[in-house]
Amino acid sequence: MDTTRGSPEVCAPSATAADALLTVRMDRKQCCVKLSVQPSRGLMDEKFLVLVQNVLPGFQLTVYAFYRCDDGHSWEAFAHYTANASGTVNVSEDHSLGGTYSGVEPMGLMWSLRPVPGSKPGLRMRKMNVQTPMEVTISVYRGHLTGGFVDQVPLAGVVVERWYMAPGVRRVPVTEGGLTATLFLPSGPGPFPGLLDLWGGGGKLVEYRAALLASHGIASLALDYLTPQITKETGKMVDNCYFEAAYRFLEQHPQVLGSRIGILGLSFGTSIALKMAVYSPVFKLRCAVCISGSHVQPIEGSVQQIMTSFHKNADKTRFNEEHQVIWRDLLLPIPTDPSLKVEVGRLRCPLLLVVGEDDQNWPAHESAVDVKEMMQRAGNDHLLTVLSYPDAGHLIEPPFTPFARASSYKILGPAPQTLMVLWGGETVAHSRAQEDAWRKTLVFLRENLYGGTNPGATSSSHL
Repeated sequence: MDTTRGSPEVCAPSATAADALLTVRMDRKQCCVKLSVQPSRGLMDEKFLVLVQNVLPGFQLTVYAFYRCDDGHSWEAFAHYTANASGTVNVSEDHSLGGTYSGVEPMGLMWSLRPVPGSKPGLRMRKMNVQTPMEVTISVYRGHLTGGFVDQVPLAGVVVERWYMAPGVRRVPVTEGGLTATLFLPSGPGPFPGLLDLWGGGGKLVEYRAALLASHGIASLALDYLTPQITKETGKMVDNCYFEAAYRFLEQHPQVLGSRIGILGLSFGTSIALKMAVYSPVFKLRCAVCISGSHVQPIEGSVQQIMTSFHKNADKTRFNEEHQVIWRDLLLPIPTDPSLKVEVGRLRCPLLLVVGEDDQNWPAHESAVDVKEMMQRAGNDHLLTVLSYPDAGHLIEPPFTPFARASSYKILGPAPQTLMVLWGGETVAHSRAQEDAWRKTLVFLRENLYGGTNPGATSSSHL
């Protein structure tokens, strides 16, 4: 939906004749300013084209994005452009001269979204209701603005929808077997390859990545394993049987190919993914993806014992000058004691490690180096693929997710507290890493879940 609004301006007495003429010409033309965004409805990882037409050559304008998320907080991004000789700005091709990003950035209006001025500190954008779209308003304003957008009248505006669930994807809440989970089934009759999706130490049932994976043809089970209903009822953390129940649920589902199941973990989810892949007699994985995590853990330990082992090193916690928590040292140095790290040399399925080299939360880079050395010694390093990104931080999410270098984080436990945690990364490099890693992760999953029996291959990627 395109909307066009505008009002004549009165030229200040000091304006030059040329300035006044430009203003009059613009006033006559601004009612015809055309803004288009294509596609206006698409998946969250799909690029869109923003085109401004019918302005004067050399006209300075600001393209602005605004989003109010599920929790009521507002986010914005903006960029400054100058129209070309044909009176056009193409965001996919033209240089931003400033704003929340600079240069040619086709999706800068998404990944550079930031909380509006005056917002509470420590916000992180996460879509909690995947059954509704992100509704982002893209607008065009006269001049190169840096603030006060709410007080200005845009020349044109368009609302675009960004979905995690493609048309036809089915969302199925799962409570059987004591699970707290959601299954996302792709469109079509199936059966489909399956994936167990594990987030990190913040707990809760986080669905948006599983929904997006289902939109790409993989039946994905988002699993809450730190704050599930069974833990709330018993006061006890889950054990390995809980994860094996989740695997069996996928394996036995009539619309899932039981012999083609993978696992994906981020942060603490990586600890669980590697542990189950190597030691569980139930898990028969076709592949594993581990993002921003480590293999360091007591291999005989339960979830509770793994968490406790991390807490024992709390004296290694550091704070930066902004009093943001740095936890990466808790697992350093990487131990040499084999009982304190997963025996990845026993892994029998392809493994993809995604690493941000500026991760300030986990020693993902050091862990990846040790994993590679362990697998080389064991002779199974042909199963390993490492994607390592300089200046990327901990929270490597689906592409165009707004960057959060630090955010509020609630520590789980009997005495919960909220801290400001430093995740690391630099905005542009991290955003590039998210886009590249997601594309290569989808390729890896398709090759291993749809392809042959053992297509793992060694490779690495740096941006």
